[in-house]
Amino acid sequence: MKKGSENMDVPVAVEMDGTVDLHSAVIVALGCNDKGVWRDCREALEAALARFRSEGIDVIRRSSWWRSQAWPDPSDPPFLNGVVIVRTEHDPHGLMAALGRIEDAFGRRRDAMNAPRTLDLDLIAYGRLTGDIEGLILPHPRAHERKFVMGPLAEIAPAWEHPQGGTAATLSTSSPVGRDANPA
Repeated sequence: MKKGSENMDVPVAVEMDGTVDLHSAVIVALGCNDKGVWRDCREALEAALARFRSEGIDVIRRSSWWRSQAWPDPSDPPFLNGVVIVRTEHDPHGLMAALGRIEDAFGRRRDAMNAPRTLDLDLIAYGRLTGDIEGLILPHPRAHERKFVMGPLAEIAPAWEHPQGGTAATLSTSSPVGRDANPA
């Protein structure tokens, strides 16, 4: 059996109850452009979501998957990206550690910057925390510039407000990076 493949054919069911307080939302972005041992990037991302619960992370909203050219090198394989809102008891550093463990389990390598990756998990926001929190910059310092993050976020939380200004819906139309990003 492939590592992490226990639930890979079953999309993660999530509660879409409309009761998410966007001021306290914990937002995680997912990306893949190297399928690794999975059939394709969609399968890898679904398997990653299935792993969240074992790390104490409950997905409460999720976007569709979005496809975009690789950035900054469009000659690399295209990316599949999505965004989830989660509930967790982890503090921001604990959540980053849990996300790192999931990436490691999926064969994530960090030997070359912006190289194709089997799994990329980014903490986009942790409620309204802002600034440098012991080496962790929140919200993610470039998320508002990336359509492949803001587009999926606008699907599930269009009114979410970036601390520096702009809603997810507005930022998804003005993000300069990944302008080709669209639902897959």
